[in-house]
Amino acid sequence: MVVRVGVIGVGYLGQHHARIYSEIEEAELIGVADIHREKAETIAGKYHCKAMYDYRDMLDNVDVLSIVTPTTTHYPIALDCLKSGKDILIEKPITVTVEEADHLIRESENSGCIIQVGHLERYNPAILAATDFFKAPVFIESERLSPFLGRGTDVDVTLDLMIHDIDIILSLIDKPVKEIRAVGAKVLSDKLDVAKAWIEFENGCTALATVSRLSPEKQRRLKVSQEDSYITIDYQNSEIKRYFKNEKGISFDIIKPEKKEPLKEELKDFIHCVQERKKPRVSAIEGRNALKVVMEITEKIKL
Repeated sequence: MVVRVGVIGVGYLGQHHARIYSEIEEAELIGVADIHREKAETIAGKYHCKAMYDYRDMLDNVDVLSIVTPTTTHYPIALDCLKSGKDILIEKPITVTVEEADHLIRESENSGCIIQVGHLERYNPAILAATDFFKAPVFIESERLSPFLGRGTDVDVTLDLMIHDIDIILSLIDKPVKEIRAVGAKVLSDKLDVAKAWIEFENGCTALATVSRLSPEKQRRLKVSQEDSYITIDYQNSEIKRYFKNEKGISFDIIKPEKKEPLKEELKDFIHCVQERKKPRVSAIEGRNALKVVMEITEKIKL
């Protein structure tokens, strides 16, 4: 079954959704929609599909949609799509509020539609390759630093960047959060530009997440300490470094998995979930849970 696809929003990231769908054998890119007519027409011309200026004009002609618009618009657009019986992929964060996410979850259950949330790091080759190494983490540290680009400043850096790491951390620790402490500041925008959060889980594991969009250079790292091993992941270079105990004592290795484009792997998986009617790796529930923790972090900072 070839899945007919539409992309809503073809800005910085949405144009890549359009490109990849045009390359996936099981997908047919029907159209792209953007309120900026020139963007819609340019991308539609490039990938040989229809240009539209109102996403609602696509709903009768597609099976699934990617929603790649500003976070503040996710909820109303997603609700329209679900009410039309369409499966959707929503770029992270799923919505602005937990209440909006809960409403979308209820609507998807009522309609039988799939919601996948675009937490891209779940498809990073290094994360996928390291999955079998993670046993029972006791301390996790994440760093996600970016230069100030002017993009994403419509939301706090916690929603823009930290939510990636919170989603990964929650996927590693399947226990409730016990306590959150956090600090942060507004610097170059009227939203939080830097933040640090300390999260304690019911099982005793702790996590420290640091984000900034004021860094001179881009860094994306995850460090996991657990009994008998210490694992570091460099998301950018798709590299795993590991210290671990074995019969020889303490060993060290470096693993470089095959490089793949995470977004392409994510969108291919979405199409397969639609075809097979199965729950996505990051469903609306995982997206909602990550949002809830990030919102609590943000509230702690703003108190």
